[in-house]
Amino acid sequence: MPPAAEAVPAQGERVTTTGGRAGTADEAAKARPGGPRRLLPRARRSVRLRAAGGAALLTCLVFCLSGLMAGSRPFGPRTRNIVDLGQQYLPYHAYWRKLLLGGADGDMFVNWNSGFGSNFLADFGTYLSSPFDLMVVFFPADRIELALYVITAAKITAAGAAMSVLLLKLRRGPWPVAAVLGAAYALSGWTFNYGASVPMWLDGLLAFPLLCLVGEWARAGRRPVLGPLVVALAWTANFYTAYMATIGAAVVLVVRLLTDDDGGRRRLTGLLRAVRGVAVGIGLAAPVVVVVYSATRVADPTPGTTFSAVAWTEVFARLLPATSSVATPALYIGTPALALALTLPFNGALAPRVRVAWTAAVCLVALSLQWEPTHLLWHAGASPNGIPYRQTFVLCGLLLIAAWLSTAKGLPRMPALLAAGALLAVMTYAARGSRDIDRWTYPAFTAATALAVVAAAGVLIARRYTVGARVLPVAAVALLLVAQAGETVATGARIERRQLQEVSWAPPLGPWHEDMQRATRQKDAWPRHRTDPGEVPGGNDVMVVGGQGADYYSSLTSEVYSSTLASMGFGYYAKGRHPVSLDNPVTDAIFSVGTRMHSSPSGPVEVDTPPEAAITSTGTDVPPLVTVRSGVRLPDRRLRFGDSAFANQEMLLGAQVYDVPGGLARRSESNGTITLTADCAAGSQVYFWAPRYQGTAALDGQRPVTFSGKLPAVQGAMQALGTTPSSGSVRIALHASAKADLPRQPVGCLVQDRLDSAVRRLTATGATGVHVSGHTISAELPPGSTGTAVIAAPRISGWTCAAGGADPTPAKRYLGLLAVPLDSGATSVSCTFRPPGLRLGGAVGATALAALVAIGILHRRSRRRPEVSVE
Repeated sequence: MPPAAEAVPAQGERVTTTGGRAGTADEAAKARPGGPRRLLPRARRSVRLRAAGGAALLTCLVFCLSGLMAGSRPFGPRTRNIVDLGQQYLPYHAYWRKLLLGGADGDMFVNWNSGFGSNFLADFGTYLSSPFDLMVVFFPADRIELALYVITAAKITAAGAAMSVLLLKLRRGPWPVAAVLGAAYALSGWTFNYGASVPMWLDGLLAFPLLCLVGEWARAGRRPVLGPLVVALAWTANFYTAYMATIGAAVVLVVRLLTDDDGGRRRLTGLLRAVRGVAVGIGLAAPVVVVVYSATRVADPTPGTTFSAVAWTEVFARLLPATSSVATPALYIGTPALALALTLPFNGALAPRVRVAWTAAVCLVALSLQWEPTHLLWHAGASPNGIPYRQTFVLCGLLLIAAWLSTAKGLPRMPALLAAGALLAVMTYAARGSRDIDRWTYPAFTAATALAVVAAAGVLIARRYTVGARVLPVAAVALLLVAQAGETVATGARIERRQLQEVSWAPPLGPWHEDMQRATRQKDAWPRHRTDPGEVPGGNDVMVVGGQGADYYSSLTSEVYSSTLASMGFGYYAKGRHPVSLDNPVTDAIFSVGTRMHSSPSGPVEVDTPPEAAITSTGTDVPPLVTVRSGVRLPDRRLRFGDSAFANQEMLLGAQVYDVPGGLARRSESNGTITLTADCAAGSQVYFWAPRYQGTAALDGQRPVTFSGKLPAVQGAMQALGTTPSSGSVRIALHASAKADLPRQPVGCLVQDRLDSAVRRLTATGATGVHVSGHTISAELPPGSTGTAVIAAPRISGWTCAAGGADPTPAKRYLGLLAVPLDSGATSVSCTFRPPGLRLGGAVGATALAALVAIGILHRRSRRRPEVSVE
């Protein structure tokens, strides 16, 4: 073993110097050739690099083995596209690749592919701002799933490496143990249950150990420039989990300050340096953070949730392997690692204040997960919809730190081991009634415990009898690795399989998406008109297959967009944040959808088979993206949506095209069927709209159409039932699976001739040419245009518009769409989008950058200042 890789004694540890005299580690270092300044830092770096490399290799290997055991892609046939992984992250990465390499309809400010024009910079800051996401450019367009898997694995691997380096920074010890514990952190239950399916949160997993290292640098007065840069990187990559990681790092810093030997002044100085570094780092990230925050303020609000702490039985159960739930804190870190963490309060080899401080920190953080005020603090003041324990990775990190501190200088003594074993047994017994326990939980727990006991016995034998003093400790570390890795592989595989059974999923990308992408590209005529690919399995897949559709799913979906589409009969999921495409000729005319793609699966859609589909298209004449409403003068308080989707569509179109039966008769049959009867124009298309309705609706002689409304989570879309017969009598049979909650006007009959006339009028008076470039849209208008120009895009915050040569002003709103008042003589309009918060964020970022430069200059000067010695 080369000298640079030798283990370095801890400060104050008793060793033997070169001359054979006993002394401290510092004295021994001074006695070595070359002195301590060159050799010791090099040795420490070597040890940390070994630990980081070992942790990275182990983490990546175990994560991949868990996927192999689960049979999921890319190692097996089963899809990984569960919930948001398939509906958000996969499509966003596909779009990100197109944007980086060319081919996207938009730029960093506007995404024209989704949501009829959405704020992309805010979505970028939410889903794609991690440096790891740039890796997507190295994969072909038809391997986006593989790209996302590699990005996910890379983030997890980096988190394991970073934690191992932090552990060795906190306390010197054997690097193989640090590597195993670092991997245990990266492969916690939080990672498998939450992070692997929400990849953007994994940046917080990596941020926690990195921010703790920033705190260590601040304590020592080192790296005053690199520290804020690390903070900025963490907050830019994902500010949501970086916020949680910052709280966790603050806890670690406070404990370190309370347990070190520095005086009060040095402690305060270190704390102030840390606060300064975090403030400057967050300031550097402001151009992204402020834009995302501004977008959240205008996002479609989800119904409020009240936090309810789960029973402690469930909390203890989640410490065990192979448990899975999104409603309880995923605290699994591996049974051997947990046992080591539990020895900390009883380990007499550690100073009492160290044991008390770290035990208190772990317990208080655990309690904070269960108390509503601290729950809100962890989640930035808002209890989230969905997973309520998103901050759990911080507690997992603290448990691993506790395990390391207790074992870095050797396995704890027998009393500490017995006390930890007893505590582990009590917690395991308390978890026996949990609903999260899996059939693999206790077998995996038993096997890992047995291996851990054998490993501990080997170390104790070597310590007591000096038998196998070299072999047994190495074998113990090997057993620790096998126990941790085996148990974690089983845990990851079981969680992945249970998720497919318990949550919604999307099939793997395949022929359906590829064929739709080719067909959409052939029909694309943007910006002359839009091409909507319709509903493709997975949701949000307009980003994958192309086109310019209504489908859009984001945490930042604007309220104006969601409410506008909902008022016109569009359906949605995710409590309004996922509007979907609507196959309706009136809304197609309003939004200039000239080509609509249709697809239907060739067979059942399965979790392990890429689906195929039959694809067709329908082309219709529609008005241009920019139309002129000569009779509209804004603002007009009379322009507001009512309670009828048919009337709302007509308002936006500017023409009456539906026959809405006023005398709709409703009759309940003895078999539970509800019959609606009315009179409509012969040959008109009958549409049924009931956003809350669950069940089927069938026009006489036509096939039943399924409706799945379940407000507030899901709004059912308006759908066509068929053609009105020559008699003009409409009879609709409803078979409801729940209470038939119908709106005031559930039926509308579309008269095609009226719609055709309205389209011809809007086309004749609309723009003669439309140009879209990145985040700007402009149009030439016919001479003499008056009234209001309406642009078929949602009026989200950030748009400024001008008519003719006038100065740009904030865009007006025409029933949720972009609008520009026309002065006499205006023959053109133009609108430009700038994400709200960009100017403020840029100013804050520039100020923080200036502060960072000043800090760097002052630090450099202080290092050059000559030391004055007084003899």
